[in-house]
Amino acid sequence: MRAILAQVLAAALLAWSGACFAQDATLIEAAKKEGAVTWYTTLLAQQFAEPASVAFQRKYGFKPTVVSLPVDIALRISNEANGGQYFVDVFDGTNTVAALRRWDLTLKWQPEIARTFPRELADPEGYWTAVNLYPQTMGFNTDLVPKGTEPKSTQDLLDPRWRGRIAWSRNRTLSAGPGFVGAVLTSMGEQKGMEFLAALSKQNVVSIGSGARQVLDLVISGEHPIALQIFNYHAVISAAKGAPVAWGHVAPSTVSASSVSVAKRAPHPNAAKLLAEFLVSTEGQALFRDADYVPANPAVPPRDPRLRPGPGAFDAVFMQPEVMNEKMPEWARVFDALFK
Repeated sequence: MRAILAQVLAAALLAWSGACFAQDATLIEAAKKEGAVTWYTTLLAQQFAEPASVAFQRKYGFKPTVVSLPVDIALRISNEANGGQYFVDVFDGTNTVAALRRWDLTLKWQPEIARTFPRELADPEGYWTAVNLYPQTMGFNTDLVPKGTEPKSTQDLLDPRWRGRIAWSRNRTLSAGPGFVGAVLTSMGEQKGMEFLAALSKQNVVSIGSGARQVLDLVISGEHPIALQIFNYHAVISAAKGAPVAWGHVAPSTVSASSVSVAKRAPHPNAAKLLAEFLVSTEGQALFRDADYVPANPAVPPRDPRLRPGPGAFDAVFMQPEVMNEKMPEWARVFDALFK
């Protein structure tokens, strides 16, 4: 009986893999006939998007057109659609998809491999799939805060010796003070979270009007000993170049994802799907790893496995695009009331 079951299972797996192969072959052929795809991206062009486009071209024979838009991708796509213009095929971003779903501008479709992803990394409703992770943690200057003496818990942040020595961005993003507010309220609950934030507000945290990378640069230069809500892999990249910086886990750490989606009215829908599949494939995810990003695909670890939250690394609150889009105004109001 076991032998028969094994044969049945093997046959089923063979049939499934054969169906997937046939589906991929059909998609590839259709995409090559379209011969073009336009990708609106928040990812750094020189660091990742352009090299990834070249790799895609080597594999499939045509190169994606990369439109680098660090912010407001949703607004750009919405404005184009309102004018009856549909240029974008594929887009990414941390919460771009949340707005575009509301405006019915996102195709309900996911790459086949998304079925193997953890639930938080692939939209259960089928509109987005994570391509890379943004873990937000603490960063500190190792000349000013020797390793082993840095805060290791939220209560440590309330130690009087850190008063006026902690900084963060005041942007309305997860990688900033409002994002830390959201992490505290999500993990601690409303009452305990507000009590902690009120206590933290007495620490005179320095709010800086620039992004998390720039805040970390100020820590490296010695202007501020500690920063909250920085991207941990930025600290690793800088430390490898000799900078006096390290990152540490102070719960609640957060993690968001840049997710890829196909535009509902994509001019090149098959090429769009093929590019999305390439980005989440093990081949595409290796490009993320080699560009010092944190891959989302569980099968492809980052260069330093400790950078990705999970067993053996650190715990983090995962913030899905829809949650960030809905809750950020509330978190920003709390931030402004306590820390501005």
